[in-house]
Amino acid sequence: MSLEQFSHLLAASTHTFVHPLPAELLLASEGDLQTFYAPFDHVNTGARIVLCGITPGLQQASRALDEARRKLRQGASIEHAKQAAKATASFAGDMRSNLVNMLDHIGLHKLLKIDSSARLFDTHCHLVHHTSALRYPVFIKGKNYSGSPAMLCRPSLRHQVETHLAEEIRMLGSQCIYVPLGPKVSQVFHHLQGRGVLKAEQLLDGLPHPSKANGERISYFLGRKPREKLTIKTNPAVLDDGKARLLAKLATLQSEGFMN
Repeated sequence: MSLEQFSHLLAASTHTFVHPLPAELLLASEGDLQTFYAPFDHVNTGARIVLCGITPGLQQASRALDEARRKLRQGASIEHAKQAAKATASFAGDMRSNLVNMLDHIGLHKLLKIDSSARLFDTHCHLVHHTSALRYPVFIKGKNYSGSPAMLCRPSLRHQVETHLAEEIRMLGSQCIYVPLGPKVSQVFHHLQGRGVLKAEQLLDGLPHPSKANGERISYFLGRKPREKLTIKTNPAVLDDGKARLLAKLATLQSEGFMN
């Protein structure tokens, strides 16, 4: 699927792109899961780092569809519309702020030789490819899918992982490093690593997912909430191990002159 197939429909649409999304954009239905098209097709093949979430949510999908429609109505090319839609919607909202804070906390910006990871969303966007384990937005019982049931356990979801995501990794090549956001996305990357799609040294896993609902884990990861004040929902040992693994890999990449 690509914007080319939906461009005429999208340009003519008067839909406000709130839920439910137009039935014409439905790609797959499996039980209580539904997958819809939204323009997240663009791949920045010059990227050095890839930030990978679970799947675009309704907010991101709505922004991407709105921006693609706006560009198409202005006479932009399909490729320009795809680029603009992806740039506008990737990790939009509170998630972007949490993500930048965590990436700066572990020092990714230093590896990339920029003053903050926030630059990946403006002046240095050429360095990054934003994507999701599930390229197209998935909803479960009409609500944003957040990783359950597991992506590799449902055929329609596994198909997205083993086709779209695997294809992107092959397009980007071995010069990229991958930052999966949260353990559920890490599982997907370890699965693809086992299939030979990428190498272990390309994987920077260990970050909590940057969603607002993950606030306590993020606060602990950033050193803002002490261990003794955590609720039983947060496992500090897992977060400590993830951070240590990230810092060790970043140090190795720095010593190897990753950006040289």
